[in-house]
Amino acid sequence: MDGPIIFLALVALASTAAMASDPSQLQDFCVADKNSAVFVNGFACKDPNTVTADNFFFSGLDKPGNTSNAGGSSVTPVAVDQVPGLNTLGISLARLDFAPYGLIPPHTHPRATELFTVLEGSILVGFVTSNPGNKQFTKVLNKGDAFVFPQGLIHYQYNIGATSAFAISGLSSQNPGVILVPNAVFGSTPPISDEVLAKAFQVSKQTVDMIQAKF
Repeated sequence: MDGPIIFLALVALASTAAMASDPSQLQDFCVADKNSAVFVNGFACKDPNTVTADNFFFSGLDKPGNTSNAGGSSVTPVAVDQVPGLNTLGISLARLDFAPYGLIPPHTHPRATELFTVLEGSILVGFVTSNPGNKQFTKVLNKGDAFVFPQGLIHYQYNIGATSAFAISGLSSQNPGVILVPNAVFGSTPPISDEVLAKAFQVSKQTVDMIQAKF
């Protein structure tokens, strides 16, 4: 009796593993139709007969982003919103620009692993593992160096130089998403209760209110 049960359990596990990854392409491409009223995981496909080369094209990665902001950084994404031809292909990239001592604050990409490559400057990077370890892996990257941030883990990039820096990141999703930790925690709408945040961060409510006011 145990034999058939074990066999069925193994089949169930194998089926779950098979369904956990993205399906193989069933056609050459599926250019995003952003005007479609159909709701799918991603975007519905545009009629292939109306697709043009421009649906696979992006221009401007040679131009630095505007880093005149509090963080001193800028991200220029090249994802499905910018290039409809990326729909269903599971890949995107971004240009990241840093003013001197500019920071991209701790954040996560819920749907993508990131491969970060420095093209100019020296950038301190790091990511932190999940509970209970919360171990940080950190390194200073120079021109030509690359570093991987595993999917979903909190990570950051900080220009430690007195000159501007920039990098290119490849991401394993057409729509990687981003959750900036400071903005999500202190700038949510509606705001998280200051009582909750005061207890979580073990600070006073006044301190929480002061931080929330910045977002």
